[in-house]
Amino acid sequence: MSESDSDCDHRPVLDPAIRVVLMPKDTNAHGTIFGGVILSYIDIAAAIEARKHTVRKIVTKAMHEVVFVAPVFVGDLVSFYTELVRIGCTSITVKVIVEADRISHPSQRVLVTEAEVVYVAVDENRRPVPIRDN
Repeated sequence: MSESDSDCDHRPVLDPAIRVVLMPKDTNAHGTIFGGVILSYIDIAAAIEARKHTVRKIVTKAMHEVVFVAPVFVGDLVSFYTELVRIGCTSITVKVIVEADRISHPSQRVLVTEAEVVYVAVDENRRPVPIRDN
């Protein structure tokens, strides 16, 4: 997919879990948004989705392969779309799709990355527990 693609048909037809405008404080040495900032928002967006499916305390277990296919620039409006992938016995997996609306071209939307995040429900001793009461 090229960065000039403006119709991102890979996202769910839902409102994003999070939508943010990234600022100069979020940049790396190359002048684009630091990947770690995006990773943090992916974790938060996925946790928001996971919380819809359990009242248990959850912790991040894994974030599967995050490949950045386009940069994010200061001022871009970045949306984090989520969808539930799987609910296991003690875990929840959530897919996150990240897109950026370019500040320089508001009608231009690009795919930034996608990820699957796995959360595990834990008790007060941080041991895995069932996601749902039986």
